[in-house]
Amino acid sequence: MSQNNKPSVVFESEEFQPSRRTFQTKTPKMVRWVINHSGGRVKDEKQANCVLLGVVVVVVATSLFLVCGGNTRQIERNINPETGKEIIPGQVPGEI
Repeated sequence: MSQNNKPSVVFESEEFQPSRRTFQTKTPKMVRWVINHSGGRVKDEKQANCVLLGVVVVVVATSLFLVCGGNTRQIERNINPETGKEIIPGQVPGEI
């Protein structure tokens, strides 16, 4: 096929019309909420994303602390000084 030949297939349709939607990315609602409710401290989308990431880190760290290390309280035990055994509440002395 030579370069001067026109294509033999011709489409008889209307010219291509791109959709009317714009393909701009919208700012997510959470990011807009942070910007609107920050009292002017967060000025753009990048700062709002950093704030949201910080919130996620704090929530995950708090959850891990509560699940893994939150119950380090010592249980108070009453020990009988004569026998060295634990006194269980409601137990009659001398009975097992």
